[in-house]
Amino acid sequence: MTNCRQVQGADAQIQSLRARWVELIRRELPVAALRQKHWPVRLDHCFARILLDNLYGRPWREAIPAPAWRHMSPDDLAAGIDLAEAVLEGRADLRALNRRSLELRGKVVSG
Repeated sequence: MTNCRQVQGADAQIQSLRARWVELIRRELPVAALRQKHWPVRLDHCFARILLDNLYGRPWREAIPAPAWRHMSPDDLAAGIDLAEAVLEGRADLRALNRRSLELRGKVVSG
């Protein structure tokens, strides 16, 4: 049996994860793109597409409804945040993630 404190804690956790996701997608990644001339995208929705497609292994709209951040589980949000932070820190290759996203969508990818 769950108590009110557990529910409030879970609500606070998901709200915190959602806020971090939105901050990364809407602000941190686009700002970093201004400095990273080799990144293939600059717009927030493009970062979201790349991260979500890679997270779900298919076009994200086949996995969850829009807006994604509102429908993602806490585990998925945490994994997406980890991937976004890896991109920011240079531990994940945004170009490779973009290629995979495009391939998952059946787009022709070169280079």
